[in-house]
Amino acid sequence: MDWQLAADSFWPLLRGGLTGTIPLALMSFAFGLVLAFAVALLRLSRNRVLSGIGRVYVSVIRGTPLLVQLFVVFYGMPSVGVVVDPWPSAIIAFSLNVGGYAAEVIRAAILSVPSGQWEAGYMVGMSRGRALRRIILPQAARVSVPPLSNTFISLVKDTSLASLILVAELFRAAEEIAAFSSEFMLVYIEAAFIYWAFCTVLSFGQDRIERKLEQYV
Repeated sequence: MDWQLAADSFWPLLRGGLTGTIPLALMSFAFGLVLAFAVALLRLSRNRVLSGIGRVYVSVIRGTPLLVQLFVVFYGMPSVGVVVDPWPSAIIAFSLNVGGYAAEVIRAAILSVPSGQWEAGYMVGMSRGRALRRIILPQAARVSVPPLSNTFISLVKDTSLASLILVAELFRAAEEIAAFSSEFMLVYIEAAFIYWAFCTVLSFGQDRIERKLEQYV
Protein backbone atom coordinates (compact mmCIF):
# COMPACT_ATOMS: atom_id res chain seq x y z
CA MET A 1 0.00 0.00 0.00
CA ASP A 2 1.31 3.44 -0.94
CA TRP A 3 1.21 5.21 2.42
CA GLN A 4 2.77 8.35 0.96
CA LEU A 5 -0.11 8.65 -1.51
CA ALA A 6 -2.59 8.10 1.32
CA ALA A 7 -0.98 10.91 3.31
CA ASP A 8 -0.74 13.26 0.32
CA SER A 9 -4.34 12.68 -0.76
CA PHE A 10 -5.92 12.95 2.68
CA TRP A 11 -6.07 16.74 2.82
CA PRO A 12 -7.44 17.21 -0.75
CA LEU A 13 -10.16 14.66 0.06
CA LEU A 14 -10.97 16.23 3.42
CA ARG A 15 -11.00 19.69 1.84
CA GLY A 16 -13.42 18.41 -0.81
CA GLY A 17 -15.67 17.21 1.98
CA LEU A 18 -15.47 20.39 4.05
CA THR A 19 -15.86 22.82 1.14
CA GLY A 20 -18.10 20.73 -1.09
CA THR A 21 -19.91 17.82 0.52
CA ILE A 22 -20.95 19.43 3.82
CA PRO A 23 -22.04 22.82 2.40
CA LEU A 24 -23.93 21.06 -0.39
CA ALA A 25 -25.71 18.84 2.12
CA LEU A 26 -26.51 21.74 4.47
CA MET A 27 -27.96 23.99 1.77
CA SER A 28 -29.93 21.18 0.15
CA PHE A 29 -31.30 20.06 3.51
CA ALA A 30 -32.32 23.59 4.49
CA PHE A 31 -34.17 24.23 1.23
CA GLY A 32 -35.58 20.71 1.34
CA LEU A 33 -37.02 21.24 4.82
CA VAL A 34 -38.83 24.39 3.72
CA LEU A 35 -40.27 22.51 0.76
CA ALA A 36 -41.10 19.50 2.95
CA PHE A 37 -43.05 21.66 5.39
CA ALA A 38 -45.09 23.17 2.57
CA VAL A 39 -45.77 19.74 1.05
CA ALA A 40 -46.72 18.33 4.47
CA LEU A 41 -49.30 21.09 4.88
CA LEU A 42 -50.65 20.30 1.41
CA ARG A 43 -50.96 16.63 2.38
CA LEU A 44 -52.85 17.63 5.54
CA SER A 45 -55.12 20.06 3.73
CA ARG A 46 -58.84 19.37 3.71
CA ASN A 47 -58.89 20.52 0.10
CA ARG A 48 -58.69 17.42 -2.07
CA VAL A 49 -56.91 19.22 -4.91
CA LEU A 50 -54.14 20.55 -2.66
CA SER A 51 -53.86 17.23 -0.85
CA GLY A 52 -53.66 15.44 -4.21
CA ILE A 53 -50.86 17.73 -5.41
CA GLY A 54 -48.85 16.94 -2.29
CA ARG A 55 -49.52 13.22 -2.64
CA VAL A 56 -48.41 13.14 -6.28
CA TYR A 57 -45.22 15.05 -5.50
CA VAL A 58 -44.27 12.68 -2.70
CA SER A 59 -45.10 9.67 -4.86
CA VAL A 60 -42.93 10.89 -7.75
CA ILE A 61 -39.95 11.75 -5.55
CA ARG A 62 -40.07 8.54 -3.55
CA GLY A 63 -40.77 6.42 -6.61
CA THR A 64 -37.83 7.56 -8.74
CA PRO A 65 -34.07 7.21 -8.14
CA LEU A 66 -32.17 10.24 -6.89
CA LEU A 67 -29.67 9.83 -9.74
CA VAL A 68 -32.49 10.13 -12.29
CA GLN A 69 -33.76 13.27 -10.56
CA LEU A 70 -30.27 14.76 -10.65
CA PHE A 71 -29.86 14.00 -14.35
CA VAL A 72 -33.31 15.40 -15.19
CA VAL A 73 -32.33 18.72 -13.60
CA PHE A 74 -28.81 18.95 -15.05
CA TYR A 75 -29.18 17.27 -18.44
CA GLY A 76 -32.91 17.46 -19.03
CA MET A 77 -33.69 21.10 -18.28
CA PRO A 78 -31.37 22.46 -21.02
CA SER A 79 -33.57 20.66 -23.57
CA VAL A 80 -36.40 23.05 -22.62
CA GLY A 81 -34.14 26.08 -22.65
CA VAL A 82 -33.17 26.17 -18.96
CA VAL A 83 -29.44 25.75 -18.39
CA VAL A 84 -28.35 25.36 -14.78
CA ASP A 85 -24.75 25.11 -13.58
CA PRO A 86 -23.61 21.92 -11.80
CA TRP A 87 -23.69 23.28 -8.24
CA PRO A 88 -27.20 24.80 -8.41
CA SER A 89 -28.40 21.70 -10.26
CA ALA A 90 -27.21 19.50 -7.41
CA ILE A 91 -28.86 21.73 -4.80
CA ILE A 92 -32.16 21.72 -6.72
CA ALA A 93 -32.18 17.95 -7.17
CA PHE A 94 -31.16 17.15 -3.59
CA SER A 95 -33.62 19.69 -2.17
CA LEU A 96 -36.48 18.20 -4.17
CA ASN A 97 -35.51 14.75 -2.97
CA VAL A 98 -35.29 15.79 0.67
CA GLY A 99 -38.63 17.57 0.30
CA GLY A 100 -40.35 14.38 -0.77
CA TYR A 101 -39.02 12.23 2.05
CA ALA A 102 -39.02 14.80 4.84
CA ALA A 103 -42.60 15.85 4.01
CA GLU A 104 -43.87 12.47 5.17
CA VAL A 105 -41.78 12.72 8.34
CA ILE A 106 -43.22 16.13 9.16
CA ARG A 107 -46.75 15.06 8.29
CA ALA A 108 -46.48 12.00 10.53
CA ALA A 109 -45.03 14.12 13.35
CA ILE A 110 -47.93 16.58 13.15
CA LEU A 111 -50.45 13.74 13.10
CA SER A 112 -48.79 12.20 16.16
CA VAL A 113 -49.83 15.17 18.29
CA PRO A 114 -53.11 14.30 20.07
CA SER A 115 -56.18 15.98 18.61
CA GLY A 116 -56.94 17.37 22.05
CA GLN A 117 -54.05 19.78 21.60
CA TRP A 118 -55.84 21.33 18.63
CA GLU A 119 -59.04 21.57 20.63
CA ALA A 120 -57.21 23.22 23.51
CA GLY A 121 -55.93 25.88 21.15
CA TYR A 122 -59.38 26.51 19.72
CA MET A 123 -60.84 26.83 23.23
CA VAL A 124 -58.54 29.75 24.05
CA GLY A 125 -59.44 31.51 20.81
CA MET A 126 -56.55 30.49 18.58
CA SER A 127 -57.01 30.14 14.85
CA ARG A 128 -55.93 26.92 13.15
CA GLY A 129 -52.73 28.55 11.91
CA ARG A 130 -51.83 29.97 15.30
CA ALA A 131 -52.58 26.68 17.06
CA LEU A 132 -50.30 24.98 14.55
CA ARG A 133 -47.45 27.41 15.21
CA ARG A 134 -47.79 27.76 18.98
CA ILE A 135 -48.92 24.31 20.10
CA ILE A 136 -48.61 21.62 17.45
CA LEU A 137 -45.28 22.34 15.75
CA PRO A 138 -43.19 22.55 18.95
CA GLN A 139 -44.42 19.08 19.92
CA ALA A 140 -44.09 17.70 16.41
CA ALA A 141 -40.53 19.03 16.15
CA ARG A 142 -39.38 16.80 19.01
CA VAL A 143 -40.89 13.75 17.31
CA SER A 144 -39.40 14.56 13.92
CA VAL A 145 -35.79 15.18 15.00
CA PRO A 146 -34.56 11.53 14.86
CA PRO A 147 -35.92 10.69 11.37
CA LEU A 148 -34.93 14.08 9.97
CA SER A 149 -31.43 13.63 11.37
CA ASN A 150 -31.22 10.28 9.62
CA THR A 151 -32.36 11.95 6.41
CA PHE A 152 -29.56 14.49 6.69
CA ILE A 153 -26.93 11.83 7.34
CA SER A 154 -28.14 9.91 4.30
CA LEU A 155 -27.98 13.12 2.26
CA VAL A 156 -24.33 13.63 3.19
CA LYS A 157 -23.56 10.26 1.58
CA ASP A 158 -25.88 10.87 -1.38
CA THR A 159 -23.99 14.04 -2.31
CA SER A 160 -21.37 11.73 -3.84
CA LEU A 161 -23.73 11.47 -6.82
CA ALA A 162 -23.03 15.13 -7.56
CA SER A 163 -19.61 14.05 -8.83
CA LEU A 164 -21.40 12.70 -11.90
CA ILE A 165 -22.28 16.24 -12.94
CA LEU A 166 -18.78 17.53 -12.12
CA VAL A 167 -19.54 19.16 -8.77
CA ALA A 168 -16.30 19.60 -6.82
CA GLU A 169 -16.91 17.63 -3.64
CA LEU A 170 -15.28 14.77 -1.74
CA PHE A 171 -15.94 11.93 -4.17
CA ARG A 172 -15.08 14.06 -7.18
CA ALA A 173 -11.70 14.76 -5.60
CA ALA A 174 -11.29 11.02 -5.00
CA GLU A 175 -12.06 10.26 -8.65
CA GLU A 176 -9.47 12.77 -9.85
CA ILE A 177 -6.76 11.48 -7.51
CA ALA A 178 -7.53 7.85 -8.33
CA ALA A 179 -7.43 8.51 -12.08
CA PHE A 180 -4.08 10.30 -11.79
CA SER A 181 -2.43 7.74 -9.49
CA SER A 182 -4.23 4.56 -10.65
CA GLU A 183 -4.52 3.61 -6.95
CA PHE A 184 -8.29 3.23 -7.06
CA MET A 185 -8.67 0.88 -4.09
CA LEU A 186 -6.56 3.01 -1.74
CA VAL A 187 -8.11 6.34 -2.68
CA TYR A 188 -11.71 5.11 -2.61
CA ILE A 189 -11.22 3.41 0.77
CA GLU A 190 -9.75 6.66 2.07
CA ALA A 191 -12.76 8.56 0.75
CA ALA A 192 -15.07 6.02 2.38
CA PHE A 193 -13.26 6.54 5.67
CA ILE A 194 -13.82 10.30 5.50
CA TYR A 195 -17.53 9.81 4.73
CA TRP A 196 -17.72 7.43 7.69
CA ALA A 197 -16.00 10.00 9.93
CA PHE A 198 -18.45 12.71 8.88
CA CYS A 199 -21.44 10.46 9.53
CA THR A 200 -20.06 9.34 12.89
CA VAL A 201 -19.73 12.95 14.05
CA LEU A 202 -23.24 13.71 12.82
CA SER A 203 -24.63 10.61 14.55
CA PHE A 204 -22.99 11.72 17.80
CA GLY A 205 -24.60 15.14 17.43
CA GLN A 206 -27.95 13.50 16.72
CA ASP A 207 -27.70 11.46 19.92
CA ARG A 208 -26.92 14.57 21.96
CA ILE A 209 -29.89 16.43 20.50
CA GLU A 210 -32.23 13.49 21.13
CA ARG A 211 -31.12 13.19 24.76
CA LYS A 212 -31.62 16.92 25.20
CA LEU A 213 -35.12 16.76 23.77
CA GLU A 214 -36.04 13.79 25.97
CA GLN A 215 -35.90 16.15 28.95
CA TYR A 216 -38.93 17.98 27.57
CA VAL A 217 -41.00 15.01 26.45
